[in-house]
Amino acid sequence: MARLLLFNKPFGVLSQFTDRGSPTTRATLSDFITAKGVYPAGRLDRDSEGLLLLTDDGRLQARISEPRFKLPKTYLVQVEGTPDDAALTQLRQGVALNDGMTLPAEALRIDAPDLWLRDPPIRVRKSVPDAWISLTIREGRNRQVRRMTAAVGLPTLRLVRWSIGDWTLEGLAPGTFMEIAV
Repeated sequence: MARLLLFNKPFGVLSQFTDRGSPTTRATLSDFITAKGVYPAGRLDRDSEGLLLLTDDGRLQARISEPRFKLPKTYLVQVEGTPDDAALTQLRQGVALNDGMTLPAEALRIDAPDLWLRDPPIRVRKSVPDAWISLTIREGRNRQVRRMTAAVGLPTLRLVRWSIGDWTLEGLAPGTFMEIAV
């Protein structure tokens, strides 16, 4: 039976077990994950937080991480500015990035979610409003969500991956993981 770990990756943690080539020591998965023989199914940038799946099953890892399977990934995104209908429509229709058009996304304005405090906190500018959106994508290009929000004039301040497929962060504190059988 395959093992699957749901991990709530904190801000500043690398999505790998070792930190090669860095002159400074950075936090990695090995600082949090005690289970042996599991590997990340996909990546989450160091400056992003939230759900990272790890498994010991190569087929499951491929189904989760390979773009051809188009598994939905939902992000809670705090953006600088106020998302208007035009920006949300652009996100829903697909955004032109330097590596081509994105697939259409699901994009909604949401109230500020009840999340943990981030350490360090985001930068706040009193003269510029911020807001939250929920963005669901079905591909996984490098820094895609950040590039999409920037392309529609809404730079990302905080990015939390809430779900991948049917798996969510519900009830999982930052830096903790839960193992489930699949």
